[in-house]
Amino acid sequence: MIRRIKHASTATCTLPIYMGFLMTEPNSISCTQLAETYNISHDSVNRFLEREDYTPHDLYQEAIQHIDNNKLIVSIDDTVLDKPYSQHMDLVSYFWSGKHHRSVKGINLITLYATDQNGQNIPINFRIYDKSESKTKNDYFMDMLSEVLSWGAKIQFITGDSWYSSTGNLKTIRKYGIRFMFGIDCNRKVSPEKGQWFQLRLLPDFHQGQVVWLKDFGFVQLFKTQLKEQQRFYIVHQDEDDLLSFEGFHELHSSHWKIEQYHRVIKQVCHIEKFQVRRSKLILNHIFSALMAYVEIQKNQFERIFENVYRWQKKLFRPVIKNFIDDFILDKNHLLPQRIYK
Repeated sequence: MIRRIKHASTATCTLPIYMGFLMTEPNSISCTQLAETYNISHDSVNRFLEREDYTPHDLYQEAIQHIDNNKLIVSIDDTVLDKPYSQHMDLVSYFWSGKHHRSVKGINLITLYATDQNGQNIPINFRIYDKSESKTKNDYFMDMLSEVLSWGAKIQFITGDSWYSSTGNLKTIRKYGIRFMFGIDCNRKVSPEKGQWFQLRLLPDFHQGQVVWLKDFGFVQLFKTQLKEQQRFYIVHQDEDDLLSFEGFHELHSSHWKIEQYHRVIKQVCHIEKFQVRRSKLILNHIFSALMAYVEIQKNQFERIFENVYRWQKKLFRPVIKNFIDDFILDKNHLLPQRIYK
């Protein structure tokens, strides 16, 4: 957790400094680069990553104050932080990557991502997959959901892909009184009428929003999306007398995909993959700092300080580039077109 101290800190590298570095450094993320950029010692940066002991609750406390904590849509998903060339680095293993469509070497980040009624969205809990804990992604999901509810998150809907739609998960979410939308494998069995069972992909007379009985669970609505040649089924569960329209499903589905935009920004802007430390505590503190940097970016976008984070990041370097050009051209007049006098 964020430390409480009795005396003024003498640390020269702090969380805000490290966050600012991650948000603005265009390429080289290392203790050495931050030390040289900010004129502090390399050891002070390393001590910051070694000293702190941040938790997911610290992220929640910072994030939740920037959204309207009421009727949240919370999405669950994971992404692989690519580390193809790492040797002897803690937390690195092989995980399935949707980006690469195969198992790749890296660190698996699992996130609960909340969207409020105003469309503002932010991460509120996370886990790093650690095989030494002998937990599955579904175990982490249930732990994270239980935590945010105990912290006071007011959730209306949970959304996720088929990886997280096990019967056990669905029953637990229903027990919490929360509605859900999940992707579902096409071989799951449903019953449109009593005594008739079909795999989803073989269901006759399918129509959007159809109510069926999902085996071992109960009544759900079915929806289907088509992207090129890829067909995906989704189930929605809420009050039996409150069915979701296809337009409502589309809005819910669009809200869920905001978590993919989050994955891109934490990798491309917050440099969550770019670290050179090896021990788990330092890695976890770097990842936490990158997530906090993302929260700050979202806060600035909510407040209209900037509209597009990619344009904002490029704009940071324009004064530096202009000043360099101004100095560079001072003694280059001989390279200009020369007027010829007759």
